Amino acid sequence: MENSKAAEQLRGWFSGRLPADWFDGEVQIVLDREEITVIGRLRPPALGDDVSEVERAAALEGGVLRFREETRERRMEIAVEAERRFRRKVSWGVVAGEETVMFTTLSVPVMTRLRQSERRVLDTLVAAGVARSRSDALAWCVRLVGDHTDTWLADLRDALQHVDRVRAAGPGSNS
Repeated sequence: MENSKAAEQLRGWFSGRLPADWFDGEVQIVLDREEITVIGRLRPPALGDDVSEVERAAALEGGVLRFREETRERRMEIAVEAERRFRRKVSWGVVAGEETVMFTTLSVPVMTRLRQSERRVLDTLVAAGVARSRSDALAWCVRLVGDHTDTWLADLRDALQHVDRVRAAGPGSNS
């Protein structure tokens, strides 16, 4: 799990480095061993109350595309700086309305050993056309579990952060 001081430093660095006019509110920083994901909420388009849902959805989509193109060079510069400083790749995304749109993400291979019954689950998903390969099928399974256990996983991550804080304050720490 990530050292809480390092996570705070990372959030602080991005808060200071990102242009203030890019996002509405606080930026969400998600990190793991390989990747830093930066997700900010776009300001809603200025539309009247009588606008249809189709028009509102099209305005949000257009706003995402505009933001992506207008900020591309700056996002790349910031990512290069962060990658050098924090030794992790940087991915970008935005929240527009109720939808999160990722511009870039890192796909990291993960090795695992599966028993025949577990491989059969993956092979069934491939045979049914749910996934193109065992790798896709495994990623699908992980997303499904994540979607159905979000609260439990969030509680577990909070508990692990607490363990990190307690460990950092313990004997032999430089706090």
